[in-house]
Amino acid sequence: MNIIVCIKQVPDTTEIKIDPETNTLIREGVESIINPFDLYAIEEAIRLKEQYGGKVTAISMGPPQVESALRESVAIGVDEIILLTDRKFAGADTWATSLTLAEAIKKVGGYDIILFGQQAIDGDTAQVGPGVATHLGIPQTGFVKKIEEIKDHRIILQRLMEDGYDRLDIPLPAAITVVKEINEPRLPSLRGKRNAKKTELKIWTAEDLGLDEEKIGLNGSPTQVIKIFTPDLQKDGEKHELPAEELVEILYNKLKELGK
Repeated sequence: MNIIVCIKQVPDTTEIKIDPETNTLIREGVESIINPFDLYAIEEAIRLKEQYGGKVTAISMGPPQVESALRESVAIGVDEIILLTDRKFAGADTWATSLTLAEAIKKVGGYDIILFGQQAIDGDTAQVGPGVATHLGIPQTGFVKKIEEIKDHRIILQRLMEDGYDRLDIPLPAAITVVKEINEPRLPSLRGKRNAKKTELKIWTAEDLGLDEEKIGLNGSPTQVIKIFTPDLQKDGEKHELPAEELVEILYNKLKELGK
């Protein structure tokens, strides 16, 4: 069983700051962490390896400092790590990111399952996992809360829904995004930390993946962020304890004043 888990390094959400001049996140001097949802994907990948054998490969795209996140994944139990880093990848939206990851996965080859956290906390799009599956032309499903069984090149799992869950039977290889209900991530072990220091880090660039510069990074991104800002907190309000009919009339008059 060969499992690939795609992870992302994100700024610690309690430390996020925005540059008012450029309208971009200030990353310098800000602590970065493994995307919390990806920790559940890492844990599930390791559990599958422990149950069915094989290996786990972690892949991440980003600047050179993402190496620390990849080495942390080794300390948790990942076997191999690959960093996709190149200035040509900068500015990538979810489409360009998923294309780059998909090409890296093709280069790895021989995979059975690709795991993702349900979304990244710095973007909350939940698009990269399905995007990778689309580029690879393989089945995918999201919001998986439990993997029941893998047998005869098929995987049986439970997909979380608002009113319960769906039970799905999907052929492999497949891409899966997981929710936090799926497991409880383990902490890095002392042996894992030792392995993390000596594990080889493979570094692949756009040239290594044979990617067209017009299809990656900012050049290949159909969507672009024009502005990012912190919304103003408006604490003005009125409190009324009145019958419903009177509250409706007050609300109606207030909206009328605002021209709504």
